[in-house]
Amino acid sequence: MTTPPVTAPATAVPVATGTRGARAAWIMLASGWSANQFSALLGAYRSRFGLTESTVTGLFAVYVVGLIPALLIAGPLADRRGRRRVALVALALNVLSTLLLMVGGAWGATWLLLSGRFLTGVSAGALLAAGSAWIKELSDSPRRPGLFVSAGFATGGLVAALIAQWAPWPMVTAYVPHVVLGVAAGWLALAAPETGRPTPVHSPEAHEHTGHRFRRTVLPLAPWVFAAPTIGFVTLPSTLHTGLILTGVATAVVPGTGLLTARRVRSTPTAGLLVVAAGTATAAVAAATENEPLALLAAIVLGAGYGLSLTYGLTRTAALAPAHQLARWTARFWTAAYLGMFTPYVLTLLGHVTTTPVLLTAITLLALAHAVLSSRQVERPTRRRTRDTFPQFLQKR
Repeated sequence: MTTPPVTAPATAVPVATGTRGARAAWIMLASGWSANQFSALLGAYRSRFGLTESTVTGLFAVYVVGLIPALLIAGPLADRRGRRRVALVALALNVLSTLLLMVGGAWGATWLLLSGRFLTGVSAGALLAAGSAWIKELSDSPRRPGLFVSAGFATGGLVAALIAQWAPWPMVTAYVPHVVLGVAAGWLALAAPETGRPTPVHSPEAHEHTGHRFRRTVLPLAPWVFAAPTIGFVTLPSTLHTGLILTGVATAVVPGTGLLTARRVRSTPTAGLLVVAAGTATAAVAAATENEPLALLAAIVLGAGYGLSLTYGLTRTAALAPAHQLARWTARFWTAAYLGMFTPYVLTLLGHVTTTPVLLTAITLLALAHAVLSSRQVERPTRRRTRDTFPQFLQKR
C-alpha cells in the first residue's frame, strides 16, 4: 500500500548547505568504524575466550540481524520525522553499543558481546538509512555517505587490530577510539540543519516506473556490495588461519580499496560484478594453496568490486527515488546490501559439505552469470517488464 505524501517538519531548510554536509558526514565514518572494529578482533575472541567457530561467526552475523529491521523502520521514520533527529539518536546508540562491547570484553561475557554487537547493528542501520539521506541532501552528493562509511570500514578494523596487538587490556582499549570518534562526530553534526522538504507533486505512473527499475537493476545487485568484502576480511583470514595483524590489514585493505575505487571510477552494475568475480576466483586459488600474498591480492580485488557496486547502488538509488521517500529507498538498498554479510556464515555452514575453494568457485560462477544478465538489461532496459523476484518486504512502497 502506497504511503501518502507527508509534509516535512517546519524546521526544513534547502538542500546542499555547503561545509555542514561534510561536518555531518563524520557520523557515517563512525558507523563504518563500529562495524569493522569488531571484525578485526574475531580471531582474538576465538583464542582468548575459547569460543567455537560457529559462535564467532554468529557474533559477526548478529550485527546484520539487528541492522536489517532498523533499516526498514528508520528509513520511513526519517522521511516522516526528519533525517537529523533519527541520525543523531542512532549515533548515541552506536556509542552505547561500543561501551557494551568494552564491558563484555573486560568480563569475558559472551551475552554482553552479543547484546553490544546486536545494538551496533541496530544503530548502524538507523544511521545508514537516515544519515545517508541527510548527508546526500546537505551536500547534494549521493557518493559522500558511501565514501565516509568506507573510510570507517577501512580504518576501524586496522586501528582495532593494532591496539589489540600491543596495548594492554586489548578487548577494552581497542574500542576507545570509536567512543572518541562517535562523540566528536555528534558534536560536529549538531551544527547541521534538518533537510526534509515538502512533498513534491509526482505522477503515480512515473513513481511506479522508477520503482520497477529500482527493483530490477539496483536491488538484485545490492547483496554483492557486502558479500565481496566479507569474503576478503572474514572468510579468507579464517580459512588461512592468519594472525591478528594480517586480519586487521585485510579488514583495512578491502574497504580502503573500495574507497579509492568509489572516488575515482564511474561504475556500472556489470563492471562491479566482473570485478567481484575476479576477486572470488583469486580467493578460491588462495584458499586452495593457502597462499597469504595471493589472499591479500584477492582482498584488494574484492575491495574494488565492493567500491564499484556501492557507488552504483547509492548513485542509482538517489537518482530514482522520489525526494520525499529518499530515506526509505536508501534503506531498502542498504538492507539488500547487508544481506550479503551473511555470506561467511553460509560458507561456514556449507563447509561441512564441501571445501571453501569449491564454494568460492561457485560464487565466482554466480557473479559471472549475474554480470551477463546485467549487461543484457543495460542493452534492452525496458523492452519487456520482467517479473520481480526479489524479497517482497523490500518491494513495498
